[in-house]
Amino acid sequence: MNSQVIKNGLIIKSLGGFYYVETTEAIYECRARGKFRKDEISPLVGDRVDVELTDGGKGYVVGIHERKNSIIRPPVANIDQLLLVSSIEKPKPNLLVLDKLLAVCVYKNIRPVVILTKADLGDTSQLRKTYEGAGFPVFCVSSLQQEGIEPVRALLRGKISAFSGNSGVGKTTLLNAIDQNLSLSTAAISDKLGRGRHTTRHVELYKLPGGGYIADTPGFSSVDIHKFEIILKDQLQYCFPEFEDYLDGCQFTGCSHTCEKGCRVLEALQDGRISPSRHESYVAMYEEAKNIKEWEL
Repeated sequence: MNSQVIKNGLIIKSLGGFYYVETTEAIYECRARGKFRKDEISPLVGDRVDVELTDGGKGYVVGIHERKNSIIRPPVANIDQLLLVSSIEKPKPNLLVLDKLLAVCVYKNIRPVVILTKADLGDTSQLRKTYEGAGFPVFCVSSLQQEGIEPVRALLRGKISAFSGNSGVGKTTLLNAIDQNLSLSTAAISDKLGRGRHTTRHVELYKLPGGGYIADTPGFSSVDIHKFEIILKDQLQYCFPEFEDYLDGCQFTGCSHTCEKGCRVLEALQDGRISPSRHESYVAMYEEAKNIKEWEL
């Protein structure tokens, strides 16, 4: 085979320094050219790349197309949407964790979707009102009852999606309800890697029968939120979409929207136009962000 044959493809797996690139014809096992190391760039699962083919179904990644987003941990690029899975009961939802992940999605230009599981165990109306009111799509499912599964399945078609959720929220049950083969595939990876899977850098895309991919992402765990992305305090206000209409109306520049008189965001909070739990999360995140020095990054 001519070593100058260039193909365009999608990195669907990265493991041990090899990148598995899916093209329209085949999947090629590739190494990355040394220039990426020199430029301190690493190809990521989800990258659209150019590969230079050699013999025996192998090749080299020689070009990385522009990314629309990327996340450091786990290392994955060009996710269309992140499905944030939270159960209504057993365990109860951790709203601060959920709000942190939603803020990171907004910051990284990843579409967030809230999935409320175990809907048969409690009332989803208040949480649905809170997050739909903040501008996020919300889906309620009961995997065991097979209710609400088809809209989620339709949501995944033609997209690169990843799931995030604490243990026990029903993520595996939901994956199994969406596509049994998908759940079995991700479980096999989890078993192979052991219980410390949040420490691994292995990421893989699984193709869905209806089109699209699910990113099996060891590391998408609430304990690693601080490793997703650091959001500075001045940028945090833009990561809460429901604040947008009120930001220009504050009486002075640099308003933190936490305690100031004449703050339009706080007025909207008092009037019931912003959810108290969402604003509580914002304040908690702002207090954390205040301690981050930009020069330390």
